[in-house]
Amino acid sequence: MSTDDRFALAHELVREYAELEAQMSNPDIHNDQGKARQLGRRYAQLGPVAAGFREWRMAEDDLAAAKELAEVDADFASEIAGLEIARDEAATKLEELLLPRDPNDDRDVILEIKAGAGGDESALFAGDLLRMYLRYAEKHGWKTEIIDATESDLGGYKDISMAVKSKGVPEPGKSPYARLKFEGGVHRVQRVPETESQGRIHTSAAGVMVLPEAEEVEVEINMNDLRIDVYRSSGPGGQSVNTTDSAVRITHIPTGIVVSCQNEKSQLQNKESALRILRARMLLAAQEAAMEAASAERKSQVRTVDRSERIRTYNYPENRISDHRVNFKSNNLDAVLNGELDPMIQALLDADKAAKLASTS
Repeated sequence: MSTDDRFALAHELVREYAELEAQMSNPDIHNDQGKARQLGRRYAQLGPVAAGFREWRMAEDDLAAAKELAEVDADFASEIAGLEIARDEAATKLEELLLPRDPNDDRDVILEIKAGAGGDESALFAGDLLRMYLRYAEKHGWKTEIIDATESDLGGYKDISMAVKSKGVPEPGKSPYARLKFEGGVHRVQRVPETESQGRIHTSAAGVMVLPEAEEVEVEINMNDLRIDVYRSSGPGGQSVNTTDSAVRITHIPTGIVVSCQNEKSQLQNKESALRILRARMLLAAQEAAMEAASAERKSQVRTVDRSERIRTYNYPENRISDHRVNFKSNNLDAVLNGELDPMIQALLDADKAAKLASTS
C-alpha cells in the first residue's frame, strides 16, 4: 500500500470515527439498544486506527520539522535518522491496522464439537476439548452457556453446542470469534483409551465448528420456511430423559440446514435454542456464499480455514500438541488442555496477518 493510499484510507476511517463519536454522544441513540451496540462495536474497531493515524501524522510532522530546521541549524540534522525510523515504524503499524478485517471479528460465537471416528474414545475426546475451551474462556473472562448436548455412554459427548460471549464491547482482536475462529476443523487425538486393556495407542478424532453468533435483526427467518418436528429427548444408551415431546428438530427448507436441540426440559426453550443455532449457521452460509462470488483475494482475507481439514494433533504419550497449518509444535499438551491456548492461537493469527500483508504488498 502506497503512502498516498494509506493516507486516504486512514483519513476516511478517522472521519468515520469522529462521526461515530458524535452519534454516540446523543442520548437518543441508546433508545435502540441494537443500534447502540452496532455503533459501539464499530467505534471500538476504529479506535486503534485513529490512534495509529495520529501517531503516524505526528511522526511525519516531526520529521518534516527536523529537516526544515536542519537547513538553518546543523544540530538538528543528527535527529533526522531517528525520526525516520520512528516514522517508518508508525507507517508499518498503521498499515497493519488497515489490513482487511474479518467481518465477524467483533462477534461472540457458538462453538460446536462433534465426536467423529473412534466411537466412545472420540466422544471422550470431545469432552476433553469442551473442558479445554471452557478453561480458555474462563481465562479471558468470557461467559459460556451450554446450548445443547448429547452425552455418550462413558461420559463424553456425541455432540455439544456452547455459546461463548464477551462481557461488554471487547477491544479489537479480543472477542471470542477473533480468538477462536481458527479452531474450526478436525482435531485428532493419539492416546491409550480408558477401554484399552493392552495399552495400545489409538487414534480418534472430533470435529469443531466455530459459528459467529447472529443477532435476530441480522438474519430474518420466515417461519413458513421451517419444518419443526418434536420428539422425546434421550440420554446415554437411549434411555428416556423426558416423558414428553420436548426435543425439537428444525429444518430450514430453502437451505436444508437442520438443527436439533434437546437440552432443556421445555419444548419452547429447545425451539429458541435451535433457532439461535440456525441463525448462526445461516449467517455463516450467507457469508461463505458471498465469498464464493467474490475475488480470490477477498476469499483469503475473510476466511482462511477449511473446517473439513485435519488441523491439529494431540499426542498424549509424548505430551505434544501440533498444529499442522503453521507447523506449531509444543510439548505442553497438559497445559493446553488446561486452557493455555494463547501461544498457538497467536501463531495462527500471526500467520494470517503475514498472508494478508503479502497479498496487499
